[in-house]
Amino acid sequence: MKTLATMMAAVAALWTGAAFAQDGTSAWSLFHAGDTRAAAPMDAGKAVFQNRCTACHGEGPDKPGTNALQAKYNGAKPALLEARTDLAPQLVKFFVRNGVSVMPPFRKTELNDTELDALAAYLSHQAPKAARKSRR
Repeated sequence: MKTLATMMAAVAALWTGAAFAQDGTSAWSLFHAGDTRAAAPMDAGKAVFQNRCTACHGEGPDKPGTNALQAKYNGAKPALLEARTDLAPQLVKFFVRNGVSVMPPFRKTELNDTELDALAAYLSHQAPKAARKSRR
């Protein structure tokens, strides 16, 4: 019963956007993984991407971020961020914090540093594999 009450409180906090732990951990991460500090970085990063980025950078025709990248790269690079193999963590962090074109910057009150680190790790997880393959 205590777990159900905790989950319901986390869901309610998600809908209001009001719950942050003292260390900046957001309510959705508590709901998703119990505690992002204990969760695998890829799982936490994927959760951040799904909750904060897919509205613009997901798959489908009504995704302005994906559409903009498709127009920019014209097939030379994947338009889907999750399919990219060239994203360094620093690059992801720069665009998230500073914005680009019509993408707004995300303040630390909107996406804390722990969440941004997890997102950057998730989106750049393919880059080392691609670099290793190109060296062979």
